[in-house]
Amino acid sequence: MELQQKLDKVRDYLKDKRVVVAFSGGADSTLLAKLAFESAPEAVAVTVDSGVLPKNFKDKAHKIAEEIGIPHEVLRENFLKDESFRSNPPQRCYICKNKMHTILEQYAKDKGFDTIADGTNISDLLEDRPGVMVNYEKDISTPLVYAGLTAEEVRETLKHLNLDYSQSTTCYATRIPTGTELTTKKINRIEYAETLIQNITGLEMVRVRDDYGEARIEISDVDKLLNSSILNHINSELSAVGFKKVLLDVTAYGGSDKELVIYKPCRDEADKIMFETELPYQIDIRETCHQLKNLGEVKCSTKMGVAMINLDESNITIFGKGKIVARRVKDKDTAQELMTRVLPLIRRVI
Repeated sequence: MELQQKLDKVRDYLKDKRVVVAFSGGADSTLLAKLAFESAPEAVAVTVDSGVLPKNFKDKAHKIAEEIGIPHEVLRENFLKDESFRSNPPQRCYICKNKMHTILEQYAKDKGFDTIADGTNISDLLEDRPGVMVNYEKDISTPLVYAGLTAEEVRETLKHLNLDYSQSTTCYATRIPTGTELTTKKINRIEYAETLIQNITGLEMVRVRDDYGEARIEISDVDKLLNSSILNHINSELSAVGFKKVLLDVTAYGGSDKELVIYKPCRDEADKIMFETELPYQIDIRETCHQLKNLGEVKCSTKMGVAMINLDESNITIFGKGKIVARRVKDKDTAQELMTRVLPLIRRVI
């Protein structure tokens, strides 16, 4: 499907809905807010300030909403007061998203909106994001997934529209290893460290990981820091706010997007093309089989951890450990189309 067709599919989906857009000001929610403002009879961008986000992120989100023209509201709740979130378990992302959408559900109910729309795109389903499950459980709309829009296509569209967006909208809790408590002290020193480095380099894409008290710096352009006086200054400042050691990750932060499918030659049948995708999480085969019935007849073995379905002339096999294999596929474009139909029906283990 061509990009314009995908965008039209989103517009058509939104055209009869009163929409609350879960809005961070990042690329995905910015595009969604733009399309909702243009297509829906009523739309509002709502930002949830969880207390673990950059202090300037609300201002950036408001500026972007103003540029679009969509009304913007900020709802505040300190997630650090919730023990289930503060304890920072492996499913923290799920807990955070669940709290956020519960807040948005109440807002939508109070204001008379019928739809909450989340900016998740099809590429996000290839990543380890347990919070995506909240969208399914709460019946949150994901129009970009519905249309099969990838992260790359989202950025391409925003560039074409000359529409600004925040490159970094992830919360500071993601910088702290799961299993270690989230505290105000940790959040504040991470914010201080990232703001310091952003001011020194002029770059937005900066991460400072708090690895058990050690600061690990990730930056999109490492050359900006390769100066002894700059490094000494950063080391001094970060040590002063409590970091035991300061480390620089020389791998540039913000790599290329993961492809939806990878070509794999068929050993036994040279004339039949095979593509596969490796997901970074385990799949709930029982629930995934239930969802796949929306596409057709499914062969399912929870004991073996395998699900199979034939779509058009192709065969899709899904393995519990996270691999999806497409056989008898005409070409890569066809494989990608198949994957955009299957991925939203995958249910992961949390």
